[in-house]
Amino acid sequence: MTDIIQESDESVQSALLASQAPQSPAEYLNAMWRRIRSGDIGTLPIVLGLVVIAIIFQTANQNFLTPRNLVNIVIQMAGIAVIAYGMVYVLLLGEIDLSAGYVSAVGGVSAAILLRDSLMNPSLAWIDWWNVIPIALLITTAIGFLHGFIITSFQLPSFIVTLAGLLAWNGVVLMIVGDGGTVNIQNPVVRNLASEVLPPIWSWIIIGLFIASYGVLDFMTANARRKAGLRAKPTPIMIGQLVIMAAIGAFVAYIFNINRALTSAAPPQQGMPVIAVIMLVMLMVLTFVAERTRFGRYVYAVGGNKEAARRAGIRVERIRVLVFMVSGLMAGMGGIILASRLKSVATDAGGGNLLLYVIAAAVIGGTSLFGGRGKVVSAVLGALVVASVENGMGLLNVSSGVKFVVTGLVLLAAVVIDALSRRGQQTGR
Repeated sequence: MTDIIQESDESVQSALLASQAPQSPAEYLNAMWRRIRSGDIGTLPIVLGLVVIAIIFQTANQNFLTPRNLVNIVIQMAGIAVIAYGMVYVLLLGEIDLSAGYVSAVGGVSAAILLRDSLMNPSLAWIDWWNVIPIALLITTAIGFLHGFIITSFQLPSFIVTLAGLLAWNGVVLMIVGDGGTVNIQNPVVRNLASEVLPPIWSWIIIGLFIASYGVLDFMTANARRKAGLRAKPTPIMIGQLVIMAAIGAFVAYIFNINRALTSAAPPQQGMPVIAVIMLVMLMVLTFVAERTRFGRYVYAVGGNKEAARRAGIRVERIRVLVFMVSGLMAGMGGIILASRLKSVATDAGGGNLLLYVIAAAVIGGTSLFGGRGKVVSAVLGALVVASVENGMGLLNVSSGVKFVVTGLVLLAAVVIDALSRRGQQTGR
C-alpha cells in the first residue's frame, strides 16, 4: 500500500514538474492549434473578414484602398470604437447598455452648450475646452453610475434599465438642444479634434511607443508567470509577434504619412489624425486595466460566474456599478469625438444606427454576449469592420436599407460564430 502511495506521489510530482518546464515554440504552436480546433479561434474570423471586405470593395471601387480613404475609415471608426470600449466592459459582465448612444449625445451636447455659453456670456470666459471636456465626461460617468446603482439596488435587468435610459436621455438631448435644432461647436480645439493631424514624424514615434509598450508588458507577464512556476509564452514567439506588429505598424505609419491632398496645388495633408492617437491611448489604458489590474480580473470573474465570484469574496455589485461608470465615461468621450466630426450637435445626436454599430463593433470583434470572454482590442477590430462596410457601401452609393441589412447580417454571423465557439469549447471538440 505504501509503495502505491509513493508511486502516486511521484507521478503527481512528475506532472507538476512537467507543467513548470519551459514551453518550446513548437509546443506553444501545437497548444494554439488545439485551442483553435476546440473553438477558441480568437481574431482569425476578423482578419479573414477584413481581407474579404477589402477585396470586394476594392474590386467594386478602386478608391477603397487609397491612403485618403483608409485614413477616412480610421476617422469614421474612432467615435464608434471609443464608445465600444465601454460596451466591451459591460458585455464582459454578461450585461448590456442600450443607452450608450444617447449618453454619448449628452456628452457631446453638454460640451457644445458650455462652449457656446462661454462665448456668449463674458462672465463665463474662463470656461474653455480643457475644463469643459472633463465636465462633460463627469456628467456621462454620473449617468453610468445612476444606471448601475438602479440595476444593483433593485436587482433589475440591465436591458430594461438602459432601455429606459435610452428613452430618457434622448428626451434630455431634445430639451437641451431646444428649438434651434443644432448647436455649432465654435471652439477651435474641440471643433478640429476630428480633422487635426500631427506632423509625420509623430506617426512613427507614437506607433513605435505603442509596439514597445506591448512588448514590455508581454515580457513582464512571461517573467511573472515563470517566477510563479507557470508556463509562459516562449521568447521566440514573443519576438516573432513583435516583428509582425512592427511590420504592420510601419505600414500604418507609412499610410498616415502619404500626402492625401486631392490636388498637387493644395496644401499637403499628411500625418496621424489626433483622434487616432486618442483611440490608441484609450485602448492601451483600458487594456491595461482589464488585463493587468485586480478590477479587470474581477470583471472577468463576475462575467464568468457571478455566484462563484461572490463566494470568492468579490464585491459583485460594486464591480457592476463601476463597469457602467466606465461605459458612461467612454460614451461621453465618443460623443465628443462624434460631435467634433460633424462640427455640431443636433437633436438626432446619438440616434440612428450608432447603438447598432457600437454593439456590433464589440461583438464582431470577439467579445462574447454571454460574458466572461473578450478583450478591449476587440472593439477596435469590430469598429474597423463596421466602418469598412459602411465606407465601402457609401462609395458604391448603396441605400441606407441595404446598409442596415448588411450590417445586421455581419452582426448575426459574429454571434453565430461566438455561440459555435462556446459550444465547441464546452464539448471539448
